[in-house]
Amino acid sequence: MKRYIALDVLRGLTVALMILVNNPGAWDRIFPPLKHAAWDGCTPCDLVFPFFLFCVGVSMAFSLAKYTSVTKEASAKILKRGLLLYLTGLLLTAFPFYPVHMNPGMTFWQNYSHWLDNLRLTGILSRIAMCYVLASFIVLWLRSGKKIMGAVGVLCALHVGLLLLFAGPEGAFSLEGNFGRAFDNAVFGESHVYHGYTNAAGQAVPFDPEGIFGALTGTCTVLLGFLIGGLIRSSEGRQYELVSKIYTWAAVSLAVSMIMSIWIPINKSLWSVSYVFHAGGWAMLVLAFLIYLIDIKGVEKPFFPFKALGMNPLAMFVFSGVLAKSLSCFLHWDSTVIFGANEWTSLLYAVLFMLVHLALAVLLYKKKIFIKL
Repeated sequence: MKRYIALDVLRGLTVALMILVNNPGAWDRIFPPLKHAAWDGCTPCDLVFPFFLFCVGVSMAFSLAKYTSVTKEASAKILKRGLLLYLTGLLLTAFPFYPVHMNPGMTFWQNYSHWLDNLRLTGILSRIAMCYVLASFIVLWLRSGKKIMGAVGVLCALHVGLLLLFAGPEGAFSLEGNFGRAFDNAVFGESHVYHGYTNAAGQAVPFDPEGIFGALTGTCTVLLGFLIGGLIRSSEGRQYELVSKIYTWAAVSLAVSMIMSIWIPINKSLWSVSYVFHAGGWAMLVLAFLIYLIDIKGVEKPFFPFKALGMNPLAMFVFSGVLAKSLSCFLHWDSTVIFGANEWTSLLYAVLFMLVHLALAVLLYKKKIFIKL
């Protein structure tokens, strides 16, 4: 069947934005549009990661098409890739594999032991791994689009039910009172989760936005992508009809999100069910527009760098993390020395950092080097 270039472009565009958002220059002077919502709400940056999970789902509609059930071969392939993604993410978190900021009052091995005791065990790649594995088995088990949509409903209901049933005194959807925080802290230990959130008193709160609990609804984002991928596979060249269907489902998804948000806040950190349909609806809108613009109207050339990046998405994402840490740890790089320390120069650094990766992606594409993770 026809390969839709828009899929590669959307994947590449998403990774480019992930690199941009993760490397914003001076962290205390981030260009405002590159900031995430503090808790409830959704900024453009909050749509980047779910767009990638959506793309994972779309790709699954093609990569798993040859399997008709949960076979040993399929299971081995899914579990192997999931493990590879998780371990790659863990290695990226641990890089450069020793404590960069030493406590002068402790020996090297005491510093190393303290670093290991506080190593974060989750992250973006671990969330992708968990959602990919769970979504893949659901797809192979159910097969039917209607049943898969039913599975989305069950996972969403389970997510909301557990949040409400085991809510803390601060509230079911609050930073300190949500069940996901208690669950992930119990599984990993408070020292091994993200500590970047603060409460009203300014105290750090251990809560991991890429923990296990949020993978329930993260899987729903992947499954929405899979369902749209199924529409693409069955379109058989009827491109205008395909775009119309995707736009329709986008409108439905956004409407569901708006209705849900009356009771359940749109929240990326919790990956709330309203957020699933909000981000999913926007991903559908962007994909439909790109299919119309690129695959129907033939406006491909301006998007070539993103197409190239979309052919090596995870490898380039990992490289961006290694490069950023290397600049900081080994060269003691400080973007403010060259670029200054205001919001606009932070944006300049972020854009230049992203352009370096786009250039490298184009080079790899022209050399026909494609690294699969």
